[in-house]
Amino acid sequence: MPPRALARALVAALVLLPASPTLAESARPQSTRPAAARSSAERPLALTSAMASALAANPRLTAAERDIGMASGRSTQAAALPNPALSLEVDNAMGSGSYQGLDLAEQTLQISQLVELGSKREARMAAAGAGVTVARWEREATRLQVLAETTAAFSAVLGAQQRVSILDQQAAAIARLAPLLQTRVDAGASSPAEISRARVAADFAKVELDRAKASLGTARRDLAVLMGMNEARFGRATGNLFKVSAPPALPSLIKQAQGNPQLTRFTAVQGQRRAELRAAQAKAVPDVTLGVGYRHYNETADSGMRVTLSVPIPIFDRNEGGIYEAQESLRRAEAEEAIARGALIAQLGRAHDTLKAAYDEVSLLRTSTIPGARSAFEGVERGYGEGRYTLLELLDAQSALTDASLRELDALVNFHTALATIEGLIGRPVNLSKGKTK
Repeated sequence: MPPRALARALVAALVLLPASPTLAESARPQSTRPAAARSSAERPLALTSAMASALAANPRLTAAERDIGMASGRSTQAAALPNPALSLEVDNAMGSGSYQGLDLAEQTLQISQLVELGSKREARMAAAGAGVTVARWEREATRLQVLAETTAAFSAVLGAQQRVSILDQQAAAIARLAPLLQTRVDAGASSPAEISRARVAADFAKVELDRAKASLGTARRDLAVLMGMNEARFGRATGNLFKVSAPPALPSLIKQAQGNPQLTRFTAVQGQRRAELRAAQAKAVPDVTLGVGYRHYNETADSGMRVTLSVPIPIFDRNEGGIYEAQESLRRAEAEEAIARGALIAQLGRAHDTLKAAYDEVSLLRTSTIPGARSAFEGVERGYGEGRYTLLELLDAQSALTDASLRELDALVNFHTALATIEGLIGRPVNLSKGKTK
C-alpha cells in the first residue's frame, strides 16, 4: 500500500480541521507578523503533517530501508558465478643432479573453473530474492506501525491540550467565586471559613492544571520523537477529537487483517526457507572442477595440452545436517506464522474491545451524565448566588461537571488510539457505522 493510501487510512482516525485564525490574529497588521517569518515552533500541526514527518524522518523506517539494501546486496552476490583459478606449475627444477637448473623443467600454465551442479546457484538466488521480498514486507509493517503510533501520539497531544483547557476553565471558575464569596461573608451570609475553603479548592485546581501541562509537554515530546525530532518544534496540534462513531463487528476486522504485512510477509519467509532447503539439498551434489592448461618440456622443447576434471566423492559429508536444519527452519517459519496470526487477532480484539467500550462510555456521558452534571451545576450556581446552597455544595457540583468532562476526554482519547491501532493492523480505514456519529 503506497504511503498516501496509508496516510489516508490512519487520518480517518481523526477528522482533522485546519486551524482557523482568530479575530485578533486576523486583525493583526501583516507588517508586525508576516506569515513567511512565523517560526515552525508557532505553526499549528495537523495530523497529515505529523505523519508525513514521521514517514520521512523516523529512524525505524530508515533502518528498514537499510535492511532492504542489505538484502538487495545479498541477492546480487547470490547470482555471482565462482571465479576461475589460474595456476602455474614448474616441475623437475631446482633439484639435484641433472635437475639442478631449469634445463629439464616442465612448466604448466592452467586455468580451472568450478561448475556448480544440482541447481545450487538457482536455489541461492531464489533464497536471496525472497529475502528482499521479506525485507520489503517488513518495511511496510514498520510503516503501518509508525503511522499508527504517530496517530495515537497525536490523539494524546489533542487530549492533553483539551485537558489543560478544561482544568484552566475550572481554575478560572473558582477564581471568579472570590468576589462573590467575599460579598457573602461581608453580608454575613457565609462563614469566613469558606474563604479558606475556596483557597484550598483554588490550590488543588492549580496543582491539577500544572500536572496537566506537564503531561502535555510529555505527549508533545513523544510525538516529536516519532516525527524524528529531538524536541517539539511545532505549535498547537489541530484536529477534531470529539467525533466518534459506532465501531464495526470484530469478525469483519479480523478478515481484513489477514492482509496485514506482518502476516503476508510469511509467504515470502516460507518461500525463502524452501529455497534454502533446496540449496541445502543441492549442496549434497558434488561440484565439478574443469581445467585446461598448456605444458612445456624444456628438455625436448615440446609442448602439449593438459585437461583436468576433479569431482569430490560424497562419502563422509552429504550435508545431512544442513538439510535437516533447513527443514526445521521451514517448519519454524510455519509455526511463527501461526504465532503471529494469533497475536494479531488478540491485539485486534483488545483494540476492538477498547474502541467499543470507549464509544459506549462517550455515548452515556453525552446523553446522560454530562447534561445532568451541567444542569446540576447551573442550578447550584444560581442557588448559591441566592444563598440557598453552601460553597461546599457549589464546589462539589463544579467538580462533578469537570470530572464528567475529563472522563469524556479520556474515553475520546482511548477511542481514537484504539481506532489508530486497528487501522494500523488492517492497513486500511475502518468503516465506522453511518448515522451513529456522536
